[in-house]
Amino acid sequence: MELKRTFDILAYAQENFPPKPDFLAGKQDGQWKTYSQKEYADIVNHISYALIDRGIQKGDKIATVSINRPEWNFVDMAISQIGAIHVPIYPSISVKDYDYILNHAEIKILFIQHKELYKRVKEVVDKTQSLEAVFSFDETPGLDMWTQLSAEGENKPVPDVLEERKNAVGEDDIATIIYTSGTTGNPKGVMLTHRNIMSNVDGIYTYFPVTHQERALSYLPLSHVFERTVNYAYQRIGLSIYYAEHIGKIADNLKEVKPASFTTVPRLLEKIYDKIMSKGAKLKGTQKKIFDWAIKLGLEYDIEGKGPGYKIQLALARKLVFSKWQEAMGGNMKIIISGGAALQERLARIFTAAGMPVLEGYGLTETSPVISVNTLEKGNRKFGTVGPTIKAVEVKIAGDQEILTRGPSVMKGYYKAPELTKEAIDEDGWFHTGDLGAIIDGKFLKIVGRKKSMFKTAMGKYVNPEHIESKLVESPFIDAVIVLGDSQKFAGALIVPDFEHLKSWARQQKIAYEDLTGLTQNKEVFKHYRKIVDNVNKQIADYERIAKFHILDHAWTIDSGDLTPSLKVRRNHISVKYKEVIEPLFK
Repeated sequence: MELKRTFDILAYAQENFPPKPDFLAGKQDGQWKTYSQKEYADIVNHISYALIDRGIQKGDKIATVSINRPEWNFVDMAISQIGAIHVPIYPSISVKDYDYILNHAEIKILFIQHKELYKRVKEVVDKTQSLEAVFSFDETPGLDMWTQLSAEGENKPVPDVLEERKNAVGEDDIATIIYTSGTTGNPKGVMLTHRNIMSNVDGIYTYFPVTHQERALSYLPLSHVFERTVNYAYQRIGLSIYYAEHIGKIADNLKEVKPASFTTVPRLLEKIYDKIMSKGAKLKGTQKKIFDWAIKLGLEYDIEGKGPGYKIQLALARKLVFSKWQEAMGGNMKIIISGGAALQERLARIFTAAGMPVLEGYGLTETSPVISVNTLEKGNRKFGTVGPTIKAVEVKIAGDQEILTRGPSVMKGYYKAPELTKEAIDEDGWFHTGDLGAIIDGKFLKIVGRKKSMFKTAMGKYVNPEHIESKLVESPFIDAVIVLGDSQKFAGALIVPDFEHLKSWARQQKIAYEDLTGLTQNKEVFKHYRKIVDNVNKQIADYERIAKFHILDHAWTIDSGDLTPSLKVRRNHISVKYKEVIEPLFK
């Protein structure tokens, strides 16, 4: 069966895999609520029937505002198979962005997670003229639940009409509009067709070394294309998908679910690694020596192999030390896919050495998203790169080092923004990513920075801040950092500490403090961070070195607007928000 549209996966999953009770699973009242392929498909059809009955036409836009849960899949497939367009919205965006998206996309029906979210957006919802109905996933005063809509459809089945609507959906019809959270201005609506998404699914699903008998744990937002496309790939493979309760419960959920696959952003892997290292630092005597030996061995891991002696040592290290890492990840982890930001090479090496290969990939919302990814195939993996391009995708490096890409997964364009589309996609079909890169060994793509992030010092030197930032966050004492210095004589930085690590160190040093402000302003703390910064300064060019920095007394979060939903730092936002802190650095 050829899978040309996203909803083709539903029939494929029923026809090609044995019935399984937990094709989709989410937590309800502390218990896993599971759905088989048939239950999934039946619910989808019921919702489709109800949407048809309510007059939803091909091309109408329906939005969801929710964290990951099976209901998201139900609505997603129900929308797609009647030719409507799904507009997924991340729950933590600003009210201003909600207002813009709901009106710009002319949303007709909205599905919202729960009463807290509805309370936040009710004023905007009430003013959205195109909106005809709002449904909730959890019980919410004043709203009908999604189950009521499903029951409507179950009582008014129109299978013949549904079949006609399915047949009328073509590969080049728009399946979704995803609004990207830009660093400035209003979000841009990326139009992705069924062909865009399914060509990407086809290009990546064979890279997962898993079977339909296993499970995946999902925590990255389905409102973003990375997790969504991987989610379709999981369904294509027949993998059971379990949704993590929330980021704070991932450790517990990993142990419960025992997944074979897991997608993540580097930030989470860094926190897992730092937590392990913190525990290791507390060991004594022989245990400490064995731990340190295993870590050193892991950091020396090489894809091409290091000879029989190393293999024997690694097998012993896995048994004595890394087996505990595997247990913490559920004990069955076969692959970890990392995307969304640059992965520290040391993390890729040590997790792979621990028997849980981390494969780094690269892509954008506009490319559905995967452009390239490291795989487990021999010769198709290189640490420090984002791998070779996937099937049917082309890449070339422009004269200014910008990465250009072309292929069936490149978006149809930006919604209601033809001029922006022309700027992004040239006459030859090349999408201009805005990222800078290089091709290594004739096949591996390496990301070297973001075109817009680079700045020029007053001395006329170009600085790539991400290159420096990636070195700084290798320290377990740094959670996040931004390097600045446009038109200045030198580079400076804002540093967000890893507060747990810093507080632990402060206790060991017997440093007294009343609150985080007192801690970050302590002279001994500043000296400690000066050493960390100076160590990085030794590894970079003179004109790149951090002369001054400021240590912040609070974390950057999505809710505060400092991070995008995919955990990228909003540079322009931070430059404005922290102007009073930044300006003194350069005086």
